[in-house]
Amino acid sequence: MKSVPLLQTSSRRLLQRSQTRLINPFAVTQASCLSTALLPAASQHGLRANRSLRKLEPVTRRQKLSDNATGERPWKDVTIEPSPDGLLVFLDGKPVRTPQTKVPLPIPFTKPLLATAVALEWDFMTSAQQALQPHHIPATSIAARGYDLVLQDAAAASSEPSPAPESTAVPSSRTMRENIIKTLLPYLDTDTVLCWAPPAKDTTEPSLRDKQVALAEPLITYLTSSIWAGANLKPGLSDGSILPSQQSPETRKIVQGWLSGLKAWELVGLERAVLAGKSLVVGARLVCEWGESFGDVRKAMGTPRGKRFGIKEAAEACSLEVAWQTKRWGEVEDTHDVEKEDLRRQFGNAILVMQGA
Repeated sequence: MKSVPLLQTSSRRLLQRSQTRLINPFAVTQASCLSTALLPAASQHGLRANRSLRKLEPVTRRQKLSDNATGERPWKDVTIEPSPDGLLVFLDGKPVRTPQTKVPLPIPFTKPLLATAVALEWDFMTSAQQALQPHHIPATSIAARGYDLVLQDAAAASSEPSPAPESTAVPSSRTMRENIIKTLLPYLDTDTVLCWAPPAKDTTEPSLRDKQVALAEPLITYLTSSIWAGANLKPGLSDGSILPSQQSPETRKIVQGWLSGLKAWELVGLERAVLAGKSLVVGARLVCEWGESFGDVRKAMGTPRGKRFGIKEAAEACSLEVAWQTKRWGEVEDTHDVEKEDLRRQFGNAILVMQGA
């Protein structure tokens, strides 16, 4: 028997093993790239995969719910129908309800334009998710706030509990009205119309202060001659000062008394106008011009037709300084133009809720 050297036999075995490994690409990959200790067993890999799938199930379920919420709106027809309490907006026969009290939202018969605006908001929606976004329902939100205040005023006057469900936490009438007045009254000291720029020096053209004074004086005269008799409105900024000065206690008392006597719809409209324009003077002027119960004031002041103080005039009064600066330095795109249109939209909703037929 012929003997084979040990070295030659080992070389052949090594070559055979290498050729066997080269036939299987997976074996090559595992041997060259990964350590055997790092490779999980088949059972471990299956358990990890199952755990990963279970973790993905809630995410998939939430995604399906989100897709349903942002899909097509669940109602088709939007209608306005009369009821004993007022005009109701229906979505496929179901009335639109207030977000706080969860009761149907009736709009007075004297405010058909407000009812139409509410109906249009719901008719223009493409998904139910939009109903949760305030910028999609400005008329609905202000109408609901007005009706909540009406209910609570009536409950306070009759000393009876509010008709709202017991489970709904709604502030009392007096608290809600007082909170609105408490919010609006400080604007008298920092009113946009009453904060004037320092006097300009060595200028031949009308300065910013000149334009502010020319705009504010007619408004002050109108209000002190009609609804704020005896009030003495003074500029909020003294010459060279950046801190506003408070109005006199007598003036604040007169304005506070007027605010306390406003009807619910007019007070809510005033609140929206003041918060939008940062001016109680402009808001009060809008109430006088469009308030349902201020017809006698309009007759006494003799407002001519076609020259009413409306959305355009209110927006210009509250943004006079912005218009002056943008004319001088330029307008920031997607900022100043958007703010201007949003201000007009807010004033429009305030007028809708205040005015009557």
